[in-house]
Amino acid sequence: MARKLTVDQRLALISKWKSPPSATEQQRLERAERMVRAAVAAYGPFRGLDVKVDAKGSYPNSTNVRGDSDVDTKIQVNNPYYINGSPSWDAPLGLREPPLAVWPPEHLREHAHAALAEFFGTVDADHNVAFYVPEVAGSRPSIDVVPCFKYRKFHDCRWIDGSIVHARDGQQIINWPEQQLANGCAKNVRTGHRYKIVVRVLKNVENNLADEGVIAALPSYFSECLIYNVPDDVLKAGSLDDAVRNSLSYLDTAMHSLIRALLMVEPNEVKKLFGPGQKWNEKDALDLIEGAWHYLGYGD
Repeated sequence: MARKLTVDQRLALISKWKSPPSATEQQRLERAERMVRAAVAAYGPFRGLDVKVDAKGSYPNSTNVRGDSDVDTKIQVNNPYYINGSPSWDAPLGLREPPLAVWPPEHLREHAHAALAEFFGTVDADHNVAFYVPEVAGSRPSIDVVPCFKYRKFHDCRWIDGSIVHARDGQQIINWPEQQLANGCAKNVRTGHRYKIVVRVLKNVENNLADEGVIAALPSYFSECLIYNVPDDVLKAGSLDDAVRNSLSYLDTAMHSLIRALLMVEPNEVKKLFGPGQKWNEKDALDLIEGAWHYLGYGD
């Protein structure tokens, strides 16, 4: 069982945890993103291809925590792309050969690896999804780089764009980073900027609980997902301490209700929070919520 904070300790930590990374740390994060862009721009086979490099995850969404921030980026080919799982492309005038014949998924991984290796030197290519570029102390954090294609899906009577990753084991992973960013920013504004603060608090608690062996380590995105499902009025009510307490209380009640749990979504509002393909389950949520409740000293 993790240690239990006193009220004064809890309030002090919440005040500390509410802030995003420092200006110096932010500069290192931005430098890492620029360097991946430079690696792609300098790599010959990518020239003339509709390819874009973007940061994704907690860094662009401003839900990252101090001292625990790497940079997740994607190298995304926008043409060819995928529609509901099938390859497609927009042919420029005079082009007869579909570019997918030249850029199949495994080819994209090979070129992404080569571009990163030429620029950074040391690159770990043994992971199933992302390439890992190690940290350079004092200069930039570690970088996870995911090669992917644009993915288009018909959803709620409209087309939405995401990305599709072809992992080394053949798995196809679809993400919606633009929707995550837009929806998270909107919720943050609606809640008087409480949403991202409470996310950072829960991420810090999860890190501590995992370090102490109370719970299994979880992706930091999971904390963001859980707090996104807390109603705006719960996050806005009372003090910041009240917002954290009431968010955990709401989530505990929701997780004990099968219907509410099934209705939970990721911040992109496209994917369900629980179900096949997720890296977590309902027990992970309850372990985190109950562990955080005890750790923060809200009661037995």
